[in-house]
Amino acid sequence: MALVPVAEALERLLEGAAALPGESIALADAAGRVLAEPVVALRTQPPFNASAMDGYAARAQDVASAPSRLSVIGMAPAGRGFDGSVGRAEAVRIFTGAPLPEGADTIVIQENVRDLGNGHIEVTEPTAKDRNIRRRGLDFSQGDLLLQKGRVLDPAALSLAASANHPMLNVVRRPLVAIIATGDELLPPGRDPGPDQIISSNAYGVAAAAQSVGANALDLGIAADRMADIAALVRKAVAAKADVIVTLGGASVGDHDLVHDVLTSEGMKLDFWKLAMRPGKPLMFGRLGDIRCIGLPGNPVASLVCSQLFLKPLLAQLGGRTYRQDIRPAQLGAAMPANDLRQDYVRAVVSEETGARVATPFGIQDSSMLRMLADANGLIVREPFAPAAAAGAACSVLMLR
Repeated sequence: MALVPVAEALERLLEGAAALPGESIALADAAGRVLAEPVVALRTQPPFNASAMDGYAARAQDVASAPSRLSVIGMAPAGRGFDGSVGRAEAVRIFTGAPLPEGADTIVIQENVRDLGNGHIEVTEPTAKDRNIRRRGLDFSQGDLLLQKGRVLDPAALSLAASANHPMLNVVRRPLVAIIATGDELLPPGRDPGPDQIISSNAYGVAAAAQSVGANALDLGIAADRMADIAALVRKAVAAKADVIVTLGGASVGDHDLVHDVLTSEGMKLDFWKLAMRPGKPLMFGRLGDIRCIGLPGNPVASLVCSQLFLKPLLAQLGGRTYRQDIRPAQLGAAMPANDLRQDYVRAVVSEETGARVATPFGIQDSSMLRMLADANGLIVREPFAPAAAAGAACSVLMLR
């Protein structure tokens, strides 16, 4: 099977990946979720003409000049309006959010009032009509479209939905990705590995990548290098109604790389296997009914780079989100050799120097070296057959943070 270019692989992987169906959840649980349908106002806000300041509700004609003397005939705190009407040379003590009393058409702020005692005040500054009043429907009216389908529910959007009297919202269901690590050599963190074993790390990074775009991650553990063990975990993923199954390792061409055989025996239709990229050449993609199956490389760096390039865009699209890689122009901080037929993603430190963005690659790029990836904040993207480049040459950088 020929090596598939990165752009083509991503296009094939995303084909038909529509947003998942919606589900109704409580407003309190909706932070960060994606709207599956628009939000329309169920009420008008404010529902009445309201005071925008603490002060006195009066008639504008009585306070058009200063000083002016008014009689205070009542009080209107927030949540309890004044029942009467404001007449000539009268005022009502009012607080922010309280309904504007009948007859009043302006609010004199309390800083511009002097208390004369015995229920009288003196207005020390002229106040025009409609000052410090929030008119009914200033924010929105019942039936207004407030939030579009696809909006991520950030704090402002959540507060708006609440203000519009929505206790529940219809949001896109979170994609569920089931993660299966494979390999006799793997042990979970906290165990004492034998002389031929290592600690399994990839699942934690892949789960974090999934969660960063709003998906749920189900870690099914480590399968030994036996078809029956791998198949058992694949069936658990299917039973859990996973939208995506991610396998870690075991998808290459070695005698113990059994994932492809297991998945095809379970009904997966292979789409592609082996990409023209580094790291991450042995990436596999296929479909098991409605489930998308991604076989990530076992090398930790390759696994996480492929998660960035393929898994995150897929899960974002299934979750109704728009996802774009953060690719920026930069200058090379060190010379780089000519590239071969594969697209290269080179770990680098990206810094701002005298107004220029500089990407300096690490000298060693072995795909097992996680510490270097943790230290990197970008990946220099080298196109296939790119010529050798000197320090200072233009390059593109995929930002990681």
